[in-house]
Amino acid sequence: MNPFEHLPPRFLTRRQMLRQMGTGLGYLGLAGVLGDARLLASSEIGNPKSEISNPLSAQPPQFPARAKRIIHIYLNGGPSQVDTFDPKPALAKYAGKLLPGGNLTTERPLGAALPSPFSFRPYGQSGIEVSEIFAKTAQHVDDLCFIRSMHANTPNHEQSMRLMNCGDERLSRPSYGAWVTYGMGSENENLPGYIAMCPGLPVADVSNWRSAFLPGIYQGTHINTKKTKPDELIENITNGRLSLTAQRRQLDLLAEFNAEHQRARGDDPQLEARIQSFELAYRMQLEATDAFDLSKEPAHIRGLYGDTVQSRQLLIARRLIERGVRVVQCYHGDVQPWDSHDMIADAHRNLANQVDQGIAALLTDLKQRGLFEDTLVICGGEFGRTPAVEMPAPGTPGNGKGRDHNHYGFTVWLAGGGVKRGYVHGATDEFGFKAVEKPVHVHDLHATMLHLLGFDHEKLTYRHSGRDYRLTDVSGDVVWEILA
Repeated sequence: MNPFEHLPPRFLTRRQMLRQMGTGLGYLGLAGVLGDARLLASSEIGNPKSEISNPLSAQPPQFPARAKRIIHIYLNGGPSQVDTFDPKPALAKYAGKLLPGGNLTTERPLGAALPSPFSFRPYGQSGIEVSEIFAKTAQHVDDLCFIRSMHANTPNHEQSMRLMNCGDERLSRPSYGAWVTYGMGSENENLPGYIAMCPGLPVADVSNWRSAFLPGIYQGTHINTKKTKPDELIENITNGRLSLTAQRRQLDLLAEFNAEHQRARGDDPQLEARIQSFELAYRMQLEATDAFDLSKEPAHIRGLYGDTVQSRQLLIARRLIERGVRVVQCYHGDVQPWDSHDMIADAHRNLANQVDQGIAALLTDLKQRGLFEDTLVICGGEFGRTPAVEMPAPGTPGNGKGRDHNHYGFTVWLAGGGVKRGYVHGATDEFGFKAVEKPVHVHDLHATMLHLLGFDHEKLTYRHSGRDYRLTDVSGDVVWEILA
């Protein structure tokens, strides 16, 4: 068998010749491996009567899963744990004074302790204390699992966002949503498996939902929720000039050209991603507009969620996971809205007012529809904030009533999807500065998320550049204590 007999001589470069002579036999085994991984296009790609193989087809997990999908409420910018879900009354004792033992090093100089301007009180049978600014979310406290001992690596937004989303703060790595869809596919092949909604773009923008070296079909699809009409949320979703039948004929012809192009040039992941994107765009015409059309929801459901951008995002998220989308991220706003360096009392109250009702409504709605038990809901930011006041630099604006970034200790809560209810895991020190009891790194959180979805984080791997990669890199442990 000649592995390159089908190539016209004019298309065979010296590099191609050397590569194919050295790996021709290996192609035989490679085809089987790629086929098992759902990374090959159909051998009948140019046959109009056949369907192109879909790498988003639903796949079983490695072991029985507790969760089938994820909704991630991303409070981008870094919400303050001591003003939301981790009360620290000791700060009042040291108000206006330096914390005993000093402050940990963050991005900017810190001053005296800054007590929370918000009151906390216990809720539910569990008696877990929650800030007044999340009073509606707190009505569900007996269904929430708080990790108060989260910690990350750096106090910078870009790096910490990439760590939280991609498992590495510096290098180009696939997002966890890409890993999940690579492992599980989607239960609805007419919609993307992974959708990231944000009114604008978060800091580090598209790197938060990239696929990196995973096939491009697994990257997140960004939806700008500044817009409200379905046909504006997803631009060019319909073709006013051609029927679906005519479009199908166009795609089949294009598939023949692409197949010829592939035969002449060998494996090309970018071309394969482009082919799959055309196919997905065609299929999305059938369901995408309907999924984003909130006018189809009853008035009492729309009223339950409220009419803020964040509330609408959460209602859309429920509609998407109902239709089989695996991962939906809801970023709070453009860039980093929770980055309250000044006047945290006003800023955090306003931000919480924008999302508190929607979060409570989402949890209620999921329960009513029987989706709560197998949907993993995650809420938090990329890091927390300091319990001491941020000192404005000389000659710069600042009022000394805000908090700096804090990666040493912060809170993330989870609900549904197999986690304990009404439970608090770990703790920060008495001032809320550093995780000191049962610390949980972001890698540990990712390992736990994958476990709940039915995957061993050490075995969900992808070989790239001669190495097997995974979401958690070379670390991470499942936090067994938070599992129900």
